[in-house]
Amino acid sequence: MAVPLSPDPLRMAIVASARRWIGTPYRHQAARRGVGCDCLGLVAGVWTEIYGAMPGYDRSYSADWAESAGAGEPLLDACRTRCDTVSVGAEQPGDLLVFRWSPHVAAKHLAILSGPSMMIHARERHAVCETALTGWWKRRLAAVFAFPPHSDFSAVH
Repeated sequence: MAVPLSPDPLRMAIVASARRWIGTPYRHQAARRGVGCDCLGLVAGVWTEIYGAMPGYDRSYSADWAESAGAGEPLLDACRTRCDTVSVGAEQPGDLLVFRWSPHVAAKHLAILSGPSMMIHARERHAVCETALTGWWKRRLAAVFAFPPHSDFSAVH
């Protein structure tokens, strides 16, 4: 008989941290729990709570940066630099989800997977919330990343 894997303490800490942000109002370029954040600010805030300040975090971006010609994929590039790539379909709670609104624009939205079909995110005109990862969202999923390992969250406790 197979022994079930114990929950990953780092993933559990990431989801718990993200849940503490629920109700934080949406504020473009902000990253302060209870005061305001956007989707990147939510991820930066969770990162800071788990690892300390996020390296190279630049909050000087316009709301329409992804729609600009030649924007490239700065959000995906930043995720690849800091996190491990996960195959779409193999995501687990605590993973970082990256979305693109349409096929020909840069990916520009982030969420943290909180359950098998739930995610936590900040979206314009909404407070941070935990919501269903519906087919609409799944069709826009551009990439999945795992937060990097952290020595304070070893698998053995």
